[in-house]
Order: sequence, then C-alpha cells, then structure tokens
Amino acid sequence: MKSPYTPEYRRGAARLVIDTGRTIVAVAREIGVGEALLGRWVAAERARSGGGERPLDVDERAELDRLRREVAELRMDNEFLGKAAAFFASKHDRRNGSR
Repeated sequence: MKSPYTPEYRRGAARLVIDTGRTIVAVAREIGVGEALLGRWVAAERARSGGGERPLDVDERAELDRLRREVAELRMDNEFLGKAAAFFASKHDRRNGSR
C-alpha cells in the first residue's frame, strides 16, 4: 500500500522536530500523525542528513524558548483583536440599522 504522505511532507515534518527542538509527541499531535510514524521519519531524516546536526547550546535554547512564548502571546493578541473588531463591527451595524 502506498503511503498517503509524500516524501517532502515526511521530511518537512521531521525537520519540525529536528530544527525546532520540539518533541516528537508535540509535533505529532500538531500535524495529526502517529508518534511512532513521526519518530521513524525523524530517524530517517537524521540518517539522510548525516546526523551532523549540532544540538542547540544553552543560549540558543533560551532564545528559542523566548521566541516561542512571544509567538504564543502574539497569536493570543491577534485572536483577541479579531474578536474585538468583530464585536465593534456588529455594534456599528446595529447603530446604522443594519440589524
């Protein structure tokens, strides 16, 4: 049976784990694949790339963690602003007799 995932998709999913330092479990949940399957993809990608990846040092890991927190905050801010814009647009419509 042919895999429903293209080689490019498998490599990209594996790179999410390798490049970001996130766990296989977290990435697997995010993209909706099994942990064991993603683990095989990661192992294959590491073998393909020669395993020459150096782990992040303490400063790089701290910066990555800070940036992840910042991205999460910005996503929450963006979601809030979208809801606020929708709320004020609906109030404006009611005042103009549209509703």
